[in-house]
Amino acid sequence: MRKSVWLVVLALLSFPIALSAQTPTAPIPPTPPAQSAPAPKPAAAAPAWKISGYVIGDYYYFASSHDAKFDSQNGFWLRRGYFTYDHTLGDGFSSRLRLEMNSTGDLTNAKLTPFVKDAYLKWTRGAHAVVMGMSATPTFEYIESFWGYRFIEKTPLDLQRWDGSRDLGIAAQGTLDAAKTVNYHVMFANGSDTGSEVNKNKTVRAALSVRAKSGFAVEGYADWQDQPVDADRNTAQVFVGYRQASGRVGAQYSQQTRRSASAGSTTVQLASVFAVAKVNDKNFVLARFDRMFDPNPDGAKIPYLPFNTEAKSSLGIIGWDFLPNANVHISPNVEFVKYGDVRGAKVGSDVVPRLTLYYVWQ
Repeated sequence: MRKSVWLVVLALLSFPIALSAQTPTAPIPPTPPAQSAPAPKPAAAAPAWKISGYVIGDYYYFASSHDAKFDSQNGFWLRRGYFTYDHTLGDGFSSRLRLEMNSTGDLTNAKLTPFVKDAYLKWTRGAHAVVMGMSATPTFEYIESFWGYRFIEKTPLDLQRWDGSRDLGIAAQGTLDAAKTVNYHVMFANGSDTGSEVNKNKTVRAALSVRAKSGFAVEGYADWQDQPVDADRNTAQVFVGYRQASGRVGAQYSQQTRRSASAGSTTVQLASVFAVAKVNDKNFVLARFDRMFDPNPDGAKIPYLPFNTEAKSSLGIIGWDFLPNANVHISPNVEFVKYGDVRGAKVGSDVVPRLTLYYVWQ
């Protein structure tokens, strides 16, 4: 081995001597320097803006209704459409403008009406953010994401009109630990949903959740809704859930105290449970049960599924979600509502089969 090394060294040393002993020839042009590989192009920067949206529509049929005027009513409707523009402004600032179109949902020939759903400026600093403008309320934002089937039906408090999904004001949200297990969302706002403020009353909302890596989650929520004519409301709610890749389950209990200068105060209570199971990557099944322990005076105003205003109610939902494409859902489902008696008289049930189409672009 050592001898071989020396032979190589001697050969290298003797090369210039042998070259100089040769008859001179035309000079050899210098070898051009080796060309290095072109530097890789920098990765394209993420676009500063994004457009997204979705549409929800159904073919529906009122197989039965507590209100005889809706019996056998059927047809196609578009329940909702979103058009969203997000823009990153730099230095932690971002913004969103979202337009929604929907109808009143009162089963009349109402036309779709566009309006502003979100319009806010968001400043993010580490794990915390401040949101200024019209944005989602903490009332059921997390529960809605856990349920995952807003296109089938709203979450219980949203459906029963206990609070709005949006409000105009200022909010803070973020996580309180490095593992992002403990999360908070607080809001001080008008209490007028997507409408303008026309009074001095305000609403305060706060939610605190624990979202474990194991899949368990729990959230507590409370609010104070200061409303005109001393018709204040305050809500308390607890939600628990568990999810894995194979599916998820959730349950909530909510109560709301409603004050009235003329009728004193009343308390309404609600409980809900749901389950979603994954059959395969393209098929899911779902079921939900809501129980209103008290009549809902606002029940007749519930879009697309008006409730009796004098009876306690139980809502059931069963459905199948088929995804022919990751952004397209075709979902046969049935909603049915059974009512308690009113002054000793039976109240008819609501049974509404639907074929729901939901598609997203982003």
